[in-house]
Amino acid sequence: MRKEKPKSKQNKSNSERNNIFPIVDLFAGPGGLGEGFASAINDDGEEYFRSVISIECDSDSHRTLTLRHFFRQFPNGEAPDEYYDFLAKRITLEELFAGYPIEYEEARRSALQIKLGADSHPMVRDLINSRIADRKRWALIGGPPCQAYSLVGRSRMMGKPGFENDERHTLYLEYLRVIADHRPPIFVMENVKGLLSATIKGKSAIQKIVNDLSEPARAISNVSSDLTYNLYSLSEEEIAEGEIDPRMFIVRAEEYGVPQARHRMFIVGIRGDIKVRPRTLKKIAAPTVREMIGSLPAIRSGITKEKDSFENWKEAVHGIAKLNIHRQLKGTPFADSVSSKLSKDALGEMKHPQTRSSTRYSSNVPKLQLLQRLYDGRLKVLTSHEARGHKRSDLQRYLFISTFANETGRSPRLVDFPKVLLPEHKNVELGRKGEMFADRFKVQLPNSVSNTITSHISKDGHYFIHYDPAQCRSLTVREAARLQTFPDNYCFLGERTSQFHQVGNAVPPQLAKQIAVIVAEVLEAMPRR
Repeated sequence: MRKEKPKSKQNKSNSERNNIFPIVDLFAGPGGLGEGFASAINDDGEEYFRSVISIECDSDSHRTLTLRHFFRQFPNGEAPDEYYDFLAKRITLEELFAGYPIEYEEARRSALQIKLGADSHPMVRDLINSRIADRKRWALIGGPPCQAYSLVGRSRMMGKPGFENDERHTLYLEYLRVIADHRPPIFVMENVKGLLSATIKGKSAIQKIVNDLSEPARAISNVSSDLTYNLYSLSEEEIAEGEIDPRMFIVRAEEYGVPQARHRMFIVGIRGDIKVRPRTLKKIAAPTVREMIGSLPAIRSGITKEKDSFENWKEAVHGIAKLNIHRQLKGTPFADSVSSKLSKDALGEMKHPQTRSSTRYSSNVPKLQLLQRLYDGRLKVLTSHEARGHKRSDLQRYLFISTFANETGRSPRLVDFPKVLLPEHKNVELGRKGEMFADRFKVQLPNSVSNTITSHISKDGHYFIHYDPAQCRSLTVREAARLQTFPDNYCFLGERTSQFHQVGNAVPPQLAKQIAVIVAEVLEAMPRR
């Protein structure tokens, strides 16, 4: 007999729904910021927020977003068995949605694929008006695409024609137009640290953005000059007034319990007529890389440009023993320890995993508090834990790099490499001199937080090498998602490259959750009128 379907949140009474603050999420990506807001609860275990509109233009990110909005239609812990059947590939996505048409329709209604811009502006304005209606207490969240502002992005794009006029410099204006149209009582805008040094037509981008957010009439025509916002930092107590130091808006995620050195800008704006001041985030110690991903199944990488078998892979990896690493490292303080670990005898004793992927999910509840929040005891199948393939030469580099890190406690720079393992790259000598890309290969150290998980992880894994030499690989999507604090039951749709891109661009949900509580406190302190 078919089990009774779980009750959706749509069965709640209107009075219950009116006690939940609506959020509008722009440039939502796969939903990291929205996930944090949706998972924030009060002391009675009740949700603070409900996403009424999440807008994203990328197709795969939108599919991921829609699936998560579907998942969120059900009370916490009461998602249908069919959701887990889908994760286990026992049913298709279409079959999952067909079984719950009401919940799917609500997910479709709230997760929208729209490219924000002049053409879509009237439609977006009407949608927000219809979903917010006469609600006085709600929040606008999100951040414009950041590639044009990122330091790496700018270094790659500066020589391209039209860089200064790239729409990604000015997409914040679409965010500003929503503010001007709907006058939200509070907004949270997120962007990359590189915005600090970026320019728009030769002028400081961040100063212009801050000025425009404070007084939208500066940049948007036909906006009343009485619409103003006080801007606040989430990490510093001072208010942003006059000539500000925009570094005040930087939030260092590792200081707030996120296992990743992710430094991003978060600007909180509170409408000028609302005399409420938000508190700052409370500092929390972050777990290490090993604590976050060490319990995931060990897997090996693949090998590209030749037959991928465990035997071929192992032979390629162990080929490093023939390269006379010790002679090339001679004179360095780590020569003996590193080369001994890469000797034929030592490699022969190394226990390599034989499979490239694993769906095994532990039935043991983790002891680490953060992992307990990500854990789902109903999950029987681990998703997105498959290693990508690497060239034979990169396999040997990865083995050297992870071994070096285990022996020295740091990731090697190009100057530390034996010459036989240096990449064939035109800038390699500049890297060895420390002039550019000196750390183009980087291992994620097990006993510290990770480096920033960025969208570039979708291109190659050189900057995201696993610390275990026996696995000799870059991180998987699931490992990256763990370091980004996505729940284990969060399913990313699309090809693996797209999944990496989604994870790398997202806001860590556990950081977003802490921000959401601050936003809820502001809304609750507003006069009810």
